[in-house]
Amino acid sequence: MIIRTATSAELPALRAVESAAGAPFRDLGMASVADDEPPSLAQFAASLAAGRLLVACEDGPPLAFLMWEPVDGATHIEQVSVAPRSARRGIGRALIDRAERDGGAAALTLTTFLEVPWNAPYYARIGFRLLDEAELTPGLRAIRAQEAALGLDRWPRGCMRREPAN
Repeated sequence: MIIRTATSAELPALRAVESAAGAPFRDLGMASVADDEPPSLAQFAASLAAGRLLVACEDGPPLAFLMWEPVDGATHIEQVSVAPRSARRGIGRALIDRAERDGGAAALTLTTFLEVPWNAPYYARIGFRLLDEAELTPGLRAIRAQEAALGLDRWPRGCMRREPAN
């Protein structure tokens, strides 16, 4: 498995990875999440241009990707998606660990569904902790407000943080 910066030629494949990764949400009664449009090519290109788009590959197209952005001094994981055929192989964690190194921030943050097994429970297993309301930074509050406006609060969501490994 190779974790590296994406190339512009791979951007269309990342949309397919995102669509495939979203499909299992349908089985949880979250069809609107499953049907959500993947990031646009322009959004992927902007992350790539900023140096904040990683992919995981073997011998073919990307199996997974991670986009991040700086938010209030942290490396905020905007999206991490693994194609279901490649799940449970440590690929998501490898991408997160690489973003931690590449991002160079004091911590990692993300927002996630609290009751989806491959979301908050998974992140807790790899060292993230749920933040309470008083711990949310202005940037995380803005992200949560945007998510609420998109209707994602139909299901419990929260912010999580992981301190850097020593």
